[in-house]
Amino acid sequence: MNKTVQRLLMFCMAVPLVVIVGLLPYKNHLVMNMVIVILCAIGAAELGVFFRKKGVDIPLVETVVLGSLIPGAMALFSSFHINEDFLFGLMILAAIWIVVSRVFCKGAKLKYALEYMGAGFATLLYPGFFMSWIIRMTRWQYAAFVIIVFLLMVISNDSAAWAFGLLFGKNNRGIIPASPNKSIAGYVGGLAASMLIGLCVAVFFPQILESMRYPAIPAIASGIFIGFVTGVTASLGDLAESVMKRSADMKDSGYIIPGRGGVLDSIDSIALAAPVFFVVYWFFFT
Repeated sequence: MNKTVQRLLMFCMAVPLVVIVGLLPYKNHLVMNMVIVILCAIGAAELGVFFRKKGVDIPLVETVVLGSLIPGAMALFSSFHINEDFLFGLMILAAIWIVVSRVFCKGAKLKYALEYMGAGFATLLYPGFFMSWIIRMTRWQYAAFVIIVFLLMVISNDSAAWAFGLLFGKNNRGIIPASPNKSIAGYVGGLAASMLIGLCVAVFFPQILESMRYPAIPAIASGIFIGFVTGVTASLGDLAESVMKRSADMKDSGYIIPGRGGVLDSIDSIALAAPVFFVVYWFFFT
């Protein structure tokens, strides 16, 4: 199966999956929350492989626990109304563990203790901390629609960037060293797609983009703006993961998803865009 067919199949499967998962409202979208926790655990395990390729021996079990800790606590907070202080308590305990767990190591492990601590904190934050902001969105009014809009903005950005790059990117590639196969045409096409999603939402579902703090701002302007911000950060998320892979001398983060590679290869854009989308939407529309 060639790469073009793989990308088309992934897009065709992603859209209905987003709609189905997003519209399961039980316990503030418990099913979606659990899916995110699982993805974060796998993504953290893949990140651990990057570190091991660089000589930082962070155990697999530890990467999985650290990677799923924050989204798991956020899921408990969102779906079962566990006190939010529980989340902060877990983060403090995890941070303490990362700092003190190499106190009794010796030899080569002691020599690389500082690198280990950096890897531990990175695994705690990426992708789990970033993805947890999607779980936090489930407490909003119109949560299902807002989450679907966010995911469609990111998915359309990725798909349009690939299509525009394929069609118009022949002579404008190699601008960004971290991802030399990506083209300016692709980035422009992806950004336009995210903004188009925002525009369509403003036209057909204006109540989702009615600004409580700034009622004078028209829904169309709001939709285009949030689409622009989401599109930019989604592209940066893809580039950031490309930097990680190049640093570890790896082509893909894994092989679990046909046509995409690993979990990180599929959620990199979503992870970085999630907290930015959350902050912008929270500031203007809640």
